[in-house]
Amino acid sequence: MSAVRQPAVAGQFYPGSKPELLREVHAFLAPPAKKLPAFGLVAPHAGYIYSGAVAGSVYAQVAIPRRVIILCPNHTGLGEPLSIISAGSFRTPLGDVAIDTPLADALKLSFPLLREDLAAQLREHAVEVQLPFLQALQPDLSFVPITVGTGQLEVLTALGVVLAKVIAESREPVLIVASSDMNHYEDDAETRVKDALAIEQVLALQPTGLFHTVRGQNISMCGVGPTVAMLTAALRLGATSASLVRYATSGDVSGDRTHVVGYAAMVIR
Repeated sequence: MSAVRQPAVAGQFYPGSKPELLREVHAFLAPPAKKLPAFGLVAPHAGYIYSGAVAGSVYAQVAIPRRVIILCPNHTGLGEPLSIISAGSFRTPLGDVAIDTPLADALKLSFPLLREDLAAQLREHAVEVQLPFLQALQPDLSFVPITVGTGQLEVLTALGVVLAKVIAESREPVLIVASSDMNHYEDDAETRVKDALAIEQVLALQPTGLFHTVRGQNISMCGVGPTVAMLTAALRLGATSASLVRYATSGDVSGDRTHVVGYAAMVIR
């Protein structure tokens, strides 16, 4: 497989032209911050008009290595429950980003539940919208996209364990990006209450606690699976702290407080 995955949401979720996209991404990354290594981060994936400033705030604080794994939910329902792409590239208006084939192959070898599958990414936006931030900060970027369509805690935990094993064996750093929005389509006040409960579990480095809180409190956090796996891996790799960089809801932009989506940017070190 050496296909180029074409952009699915360029010109919709983010600008479709390179100059305009670069201007917007760099604006979201300003002002310059001290960049430190991280094991993982959580960044939202809505249209940039709503969540770009939140995503940019966390990327601005992280030293982006050359190798990145992006975990995202499956919004389309297409493809395998746990899908991976191990060859080819993803195209954005900023250029093509190569898939890290050795890293992807190591993950597939260690975790057979990861199935080679392009279908889950054909119309999926949650990886694609992360790439321009990463491209702007790391010109030598390569990455592995993993689409998480399962809600089984034991599978998510096992995925995190395998991520940690493969990353620990890597000769250079690997960052894990969990692509996720928070609660969806309730009023602003309720969304903030629910999101605070989920964020509390991430900041406490409690992947199992996050899973049960989201389920028990009916929090429609689409990327809970990716975040559970990322936290599990980060803990095994030695993470000791997590911080909330920025939080907002779509109502902060639209002014509509009746049906909002929450966005949180968090970093794990």
